Order: sequence, then structure tokens, then C-alpha cells
Amino acid sequence: MKVSFFITCIGGDMFYVNAGKAAVELLERLGCEVDFPKAQTCCGQPAYNSGYQKETVEVAKHLIETFEHAEKVVGISGSCVYMIHEYVHLFEEGSEWQRRAIALKEKTYELTQFIVDVLGVEDVGAAYQGVATYHSSCHMTRLLGVKEAPFRLLGNVKGLKLIDLPNRHDCCGFGGTFSVKMSNISEQMVDEKVEHIEETNAEILVGADGSCLMNIGGRLSRNGSPVKVKHIAEILNSRGDV
Repeated sequence: MKVSFFITCIGGDMFYVNAGKAAVELLERLGCEVDFPKAQTCCGQPAYNSGYQKETVEVAKHLIETFEHAEKVVGISGSCVYMIHEYVHLFEEGSEWQRRAIALKEKTYELTQFIVDVLGVEDVGAAYQGVATYHSSCHMTRLLGVKEAPFRLLGNVKGLKLIDLPNRHDCCGFGGTFSVKMSNISEQMVDEKVEHIEETNAEILVGADGSCLMNIGGRLSRNGSPVKVKHIAEILNSRGDV
């Protein structure tokens, strides 16, 4: 199966670089032929969530054109993937651009969603020694509807002990521009998230959205916590050599 890889801003060349590399290696090992459209940009979510709909339309058109050739599109952020799904509502009902947006939506998936629901794989042959807990990000679970796929895959990672995170569906407080505009509230939310993570005594926090991991990881670091932060792609691509 041919897959066009959607790296997202957070997973690009500045933050979760290893997550992108791990995802591509994982997809190739599962038999996919992966290409990387170099014209891809931000999905437009920051502008969209801040009320700049006209500007978002231009970004959406660009990304639709960029991935139009793809057989399947796979991203490493449930939040960004959902934004591509949201393009359908940016255009006039029945218009050519809406039809093109629908076509892109129907072939665009979050990484774990693609592996489980499209490839039909729940055991990728991963091995990772450690005790982990998993943060369920808001957009990925509530809007994109991907809830079970990450747990099915992590449950088959040899050597990994997964502990349930108390109130794991609670927002971490990032919310894109929310964390900037409402920083005091955001800080309290991430503090609560970190408290629950520490309750588990886990060594590793795993997540499928780089933005959440960046926010939570930053707070863990400032608190001097030894908890490591890993994107799920890094865990699923591991063969026990870490």
C-alpha cells in the first residue's frame, strides 16, 4: 500500500523528529511504500482555532493539492489529522473544493488508526522494556474517534507494562493557542495532568500527539521529574535496543 506521510509542525525538524523517523520505519516494515510530499505545510489549525477562517481556507487548499495524489495519507498527530477532516466544513456545500476536501478526508488517518483499522495489524512486533502510562489527547479521542487503537498496539509490545492513567481523558491544557491566551488556566491543567502521571509511578509517558507531549514534557522537566516522554511511534518501532 502506498502511503504519503504527513509530518505535522510538531513532528517536523524542530521537536519530535524521532517520532517522524520511527513512524516511517514502522510503516515500511509493515509493507507500505512511503513518500513525503515536500510541499506540505501546517494544517492551519492554529489559525482556524483563533478565528481566522479565510486564512485557513488558503492553507486547506494548499494541503488538499499537496496530498491529492496520495493513495493514503498518514499523520502522527490525531489533532492535525482531525483538522484535515475539518476542511470539509470550510467550503461551500457541494462545491468542487468541498468534494476535494471530502476525498482527502476519506483517505487520511492517524498512525495507530491506520495500522489497526486499515492494515488490520495489532501486533507490530515491538519490544520495549519499561513501565508506561498513556495520555489520551482530546482531538484524537473526542473528535477523530480514535480510542482503542493505541491500547491494542501498546498491549502487544513485549516487555512494556502499561498502567492506566487516572483521568487520562482530561485535557493537558495545551489546546494550541489556548495555552498562550489562557496561560494561567493552562498551567493549572497541566499541573493536574502531571500529578496523575506521577501517581502511576510510570517511567515513561506515551502519547500520540506531539503538542500534548511537548506541553506535558515541559512541565515534567521543569518539575525535575525523571519521567521520559515518548511518542507512540517510537515505542512501536522499538525492538528492545533502548
